[in-house]
Amino acid sequence: MGKERVIKVLTWDLDETVWHGTLIEGDELRLREGVRETLETLDKRGILHSIASKNDPQMATEALARFGLTDYFLYPQISWSAKSAGIRKIAESINIGLDAVAFVDDQPFERDEVGHVLPEVLLYDATEIPSFKDRPELMPRFLTDESAIRRQMYQADIARNQAQEGFEGPDEDFLASLGMRFTIAPASEEDLKRAEELTVRTNQLNSTGVTYSYDELDAFRLSDRHLLLVAGLEDKYGTYGKIGLALVEMGDEVWTLKLLLMSCRVMSRGVGSILLAYLMRRARDAGARFQAELVSTGRNRLMMVTYRFAGFKEVNRNGDVAILENDLANIQADPEYVDLNIVE
Repeated sequence: MGKERVIKVLTWDLDETVWHGTLIEGDELRLREGVRETLETLDKRGILHSIASKNDPQMATEALARFGLTDYFLYPQISWSAKSAGIRKIAESINIGLDAVAFVDDQPFERDEVGHVLPEVLLYDATEIPSFKDRPELMPRFLTDESAIRRQMYQADIARNQAQEGFEGPDEDFLASLGMRFTIAPASEEDLKRAEELTVRTNQLNSTGVTYSYDELDAFRLSDRHLLLVAGLEDKYGTYGKIGLALVEMGDEVWTLKLLLMSCRVMSRGVGSILLAYLMRRARDAGARFQAELVSTGRNRLMMVTYRFAGFKEVNRNGDVAILENDLANIQADPEYVDLNIVE
């Protein structure tokens, strides 16, 4: 399946973009036509929103509250700094690549500044806002249950991060305080939309960069020679949703991990190794050797680190595909602060 551009975050200017009028000049502000509907529609699709605006932060925050729009925007960057700097900070805060970010602004100068500094960012003129609901890059192939609550999940992440910043003590003590529960289960038919979404949306923690369609995943789900697993995570702040996917080809003597991916949102929770360790134990118990395919995409270096840390070594290469193998002698123990739930 070809990889089409997918926008995960739409970043907005404010003056003459979200609203008509210039805030700092005391204009009477009017919400631009179609903005509220666009925010609501894209939010339900799981596309996040943020702000990069040269403005007075307090005045802008109050104006957004008057329009009832505050909750839509994550990590808003409202200051007198360059908008490119704000967009870079937003991408870092949400932990996504800049090629998954779009920026809408009424001023050609501001769009040019962002385009010059951050050429990966997709740029829109404010006059294009009415077309956003129909643009393919803003229209995910599937709408999942998690799409509709993606913003709320990120808001829960913000609450977690704020709690962590105020926590006094070792990181492991904070993680233990979250009451995390990690679930591994065979993919059901209902999971396939989210599974495809994960292959499309996940870049940094994707072992091969391969994307799979719904039909391809369904064939693997029904195959006796394949194991398709999904992983979920929740804690006292709420659910992270389905955050992991693994595809194993089960040969008579060798099990091959064809795909391993994990949502970037859980990188700091110390749970990235749990799914891999589970698969290693399954292969060991089946009396099979365990290999994994790894393709460097330029953005998934963390997957190489993950495999190396788990004891994998390269044993062969097929073009761009590195074949790694683990002797299964020393499988990493799961973190004590996570409750592991296995669904057979």
